[in-house]
Amino acid sequence: MPEKRIVITGVGGICALGTDAPAIWQSMRAGRAAIGPVENEDLHEVKIRIGAEIKALPDHGIERKRIATMDRFSLLAAIAAGEALNQSCLHISEDDRHRVGAVVGVGICGWHSIEENYRAILLEGKSRASIFSVPRVMPGAAAGQVSMVHGLKGPVFGATSACSSSNHAIAAAADQLRLGRADVMLAGGADAPLVYGVMKGWEALRVLATDTCRPFSADRQGLVLGEGAGIVVLETLEHALARGATILAELAGTGMSADASDIVAPTVEGPVRAMQACLAEAGIAPEEVDYINAHGTGTKANDRIETEAIKQVFGGHARTLSISSTKSMHGHCLGASGAIELIACINALRENVVPPTAGFRQADPDCDLDVTPNEARARPVGVAISNSFAFGGTNAVLAVKSSPNT
Repeated sequence: MPEKRIVITGVGGICALGTDAPAIWQSMRAGRAAIGPVENEDLHEVKIRIGAEIKALPDHGIERKRIATMDRFSLLAAIAAGEALNQSCLHISEDDRHRVGAVVGVGICGWHSIEENYRAILLEGKSRASIFSVPRVMPGAAAGQVSMVHGLKGPVFGATSACSSSNHAIAAAADQLRLGRADVMLAGGADAPLVYGVMKGWEALRVLATDTCRPFSADRQGLVLGEGAGIVVLETLEHALARGATILAELAGTGMSADASDIVAPTVEGPVRAMQACLAEAGIAPEEVDYINAHGTGTKANDRIETEAIKQVFGGHARTLSISSTKSMHGHCLGASGAIELIACINALRENVVPPTAGFRQADPDCDLDVTPNEARARPVGVAISNSFAFGGTNAVLAVKSSPNT
């Protein structure tokens, strides 16, 4: 186990389930799916027009001048970061700012701004793009905007690995703390993919569901895109205790691997190695894990392969631990998914409740584990893991456990 213990002292989130982390968790507990028609008027002839859309943003206090430089995914990240910082009760003095940083994962970058410029130049005949096009679009923009909005002057950078981006960002942020480069790191992910070009691209892959997302159900049709952001505040245990912080959970371990196989088709071996590496780093035996927030996209191949990978890692214990996919409620938020799903893991630990897999209708013999169908379940949860497996064959797994005995 790594020498420095890393703890979580703040959580922020925004997605279709709610505009803050408590609202998101309450919707998860209730099994309420926030999947429905996308209201974006610029979707044109997109055939599959359902998604998990944030219908209105909360009051966030970010000045309009700053917002003019942001794409939607960066704004969502900044909002979630503000909530996480508020919960952490972290006071950042001018002398401390260089010891606080941020790593924000993103899967697809600033497509709202890309499309705005395409329309302006190609359809409306304008001669030039917006002056802020490049800083809005770049994948590292979310991390930079979080640092500027909240005054963070420590290590700040983006991480991009498609659907594993959040978990890679959180793992990278924990490394900054263990290496002594910072005392506090904000980490998570953000994405806003409900735009024409992105939805047409996913439509072409033929993996989008036409009604809703039903992970692990035999009648599942595919995934549903969602938008959102999730950010956590990470600190060394020593730093958190010294300032009297409330510790929500411990980030016990991380595990990463690559399939090195196919750009879109997952393997069993890659996820197995990522889960095994995570448990090894955490010093946790497979039978100690109580809950897995599955990658669980709702595609035929992903759910079957993830089930097999879990069986290989956990052996007979795979039949007794609880599994669920909250993507059935908030959709697949791409680079933000892992961070939003960490909200589920942290609250499962704190409340001893496993959120459900909503929309489950029919058992699948290829997905024959306890996927917690439709209703939350009360059970002791001392250790939870979050799986993220991405196009490109990049896998990242996080393990969290109950707050250290202080």
